[in-house]
Amino acid sequence: MELKGAVALVTGGNGGLGQRICHALATEGAHIAVVCAQSRDQAEGVARELASRHRVDAAAFACDVTDGAAVETLVADVARRFGRLDIVVNDAACNKAIPFHDLDSLTEEVWDRIMAVNLTGPMRVAKAVAPTMKAQGRGRIVNIASVAGLGPHGSSIAYAVSKAGLIHLTRCLAVALAPETLVNCVAPGLLEGTRATANLRPEQVERSASGSLLKKAADKDDCADMVVTMCRTETMTGQTTVIDSGRVFH
Repeated sequence: MELKGAVALVTGGNGGLGQRICHALATEGAHIAVVCAQSRDQAEGVARELASRHRVDAAAFACDVTDGAAVETLVADVARRFGRLDIVVNDAACNKAIPFHDLDSLTEEVWDRIMAVNLTGPMRVAKAVAPTMKAQGRGRIVNIASVAGLGPHGSSIAYAVSKAGLIHLTRCLAVALAPETLVNCVAPGLLEGTRATANLRPEQVERSASGSLLKKAADKDDCADMVVTMCRTETMTGQTTVIDSGRVFH
């Protein structure tokens, strides 16, 4: 798909990886809806930088992806503001580091919150944009999962299961939304400088980096570039690409 002039909605667009994704798409000429949950001032700053640096149209929107009505309003507002909606990147995520063996700390409240943001949220957004993309005859959805979704490891059981669900949701949505909308997924490993990493214990960060073949964290720009590739593609759907410096093979 031609990205110049396309409109992209990026949830979590004010986060560490989200900002890189916004800039990578804007570099290709896409207009950007920077979506945040709470930090509206930060999202507006990102939008101003995108407009200034890349000469594209950009605007900030606040939305709690766990609120179905708010998601419907968001999609309508973005389509109204930009005149169309071609791309959705589901990057918003919630995380809390809890060792797997500490089941007492994995409360139902923690479980429900992580699932609501990481799995149900992307499903809500996808359902909300599906009619618009179908009517336009084209669309791209890219989900941001994690290597934690590919094996029993990561910061918590809830996080790992939510990302495993998101990977399979990618496949199911690819079936549901074909042929107009292509749905793919990026599964990063450890990414430094993100809110998710900030929630990890230092020993987890060190163990993850040292356990990779390349002995370093994954690169946020590599992940952002893969999002661009998945938006541009015409023949890839239902796929998950791992970017983790060589830790997980699937």
